[in-house]
Formats: sequence, structure tokens, C-alpha cells
Amino acid sequence: MKTFLKIIGILILMIVIYAIIAMLAFGKNYHYEKSMVIHASKEKIWQQISSMQAVNQWNPWLKLDPKMKLVYSGTAGQVGDKYCWDSQNNDAGAGCQEIKELVPYQRQKTEMIFKKPFKGQATSEMMLSPEGSGTKVTWTMDTEQDPMMKIMRPVMDYQMGKSYEEGLNNLKKLTEK
Repeated sequence: MKTFLKIIGILILMIVIYAIIAMLAFGKNYHYEKSMVIHASKEKIWQQISSMQAVNQWNPWLKLDPKMKLVYSGTAGQVGDKYCWDSQNNDAGAGCQEIKELVPYQRQKTEMIFKKPFKGQATSEMMLSPEGSGTKVTWTMDTEQDPMMKIMRPVMDYQMGKSYEEGLNNLKKLTEK
């Protein structure tokens, strides 16, 4: 029994030490980025990233809740183009994403406001650049994290990696047809 309690005590101590190190070592600014070369023209890819309805044709998070309510507003393909989602599923939560900047065939920037399960704000960019006979698509996200969320950064990196990989693969399938 003493050995079991000792192991439990060591595990708890290791978790506390990791949490303290994570809160001190990781900055408050979180940046995630993933790129993929797609063998399609930047014009064809632009059609899939320049409006919120087009983005939602390959958006990996929409599959989290097939019954998710989506409401679009603004003019498609222009600054102010926006959609809001609401799900009873905490994996999908609720929030809005709005196009804030468009540089045709080069860059799209959006702002996301998360309402549930956690409140938050983030920006996301999709940048297009020539790469050989294809187009390199770089997808980023930037946000600020409170000290407690820093503890979850490795998990967040893992989840973002899976989601961005799936999204870019979905975009690739749509545009390489």
C-alpha cells in the first residue's frame, strides 16, 4: 500500500511541476500553422476559401455535429461575410467566424468569436503562394491563452494538427478534381 501511495504522490507531484513549468514557459500568445501543396491553381483554391459558405464545404469542424445550426450574413466573398454556428454538442460549441480581410488570390483573414463551451477570440489566415506546379496553402490560427489553458497546449497542438490536416486534405480533394 505504501508503494501505491508513493507512486500516486509522485504522479501528482509530476503533474503539478508540469503545470507550473507550462504556465511559466509558454507565452500567452498561441500560434498554430500548417501548410500543404495542392496541385491546383490559386484561382481554383481561392474559390474555396474566399467565402464562408465555400469554406464550410471542407471545414473539418462541421462534422462534429450534423445537426449544427448555421446562419450566414453579409455578402459572400466580401469583408463582413460571416457565419455563426450553434450546436448542442460541446465539441462544436457555438460562435461566429467573419472575414476581416481579403487579398484576392493571396490571403484571407477571419476573426472567430467562441461563445461555448469556452468564451474566446482568435484570428485565422489562409495564404496562397506558388509552389512548383501547384499552390502552397498555409493555414494559421492565433489567439491568447490564459495561464490555465497553457497547460493544455500540447493537447491543443495535437488536436489542431489533426483538424488542420483533415481540412487541408478536404480542400485538396475539392480543388484537385
